[in-house]
Amino acid sequence: MEIPAGEFKARCLRLMDEVAETGRELIITKRGRPVAKLVPVSEAEAVDVFGCMRGTVTVTGDLVAPLEDTWEADR
Repeated sequence: MEIPAGEFKARCLRLMDEVAETGRELIITKRGRPVAKLVPVSEAEAVDVFGCMRGTVTVTGDLVAPLEDTWEADR
């Protein structure tokens, strides 16, 4: 379904509810050209990324101690 930007602006909240209920995408146009797409959010996409890598890193050794190796840039 397509809708002009001016009409979308006037009916925005109602259209958002409609997209959420029906699951149909809405194309927003400006001067007849598509500029945006309103799509429903699926539950699979709404993943909380905070803490998702917890337990995947292993620290080996001292992270703040100086390196024993000398680098070519140090010479």
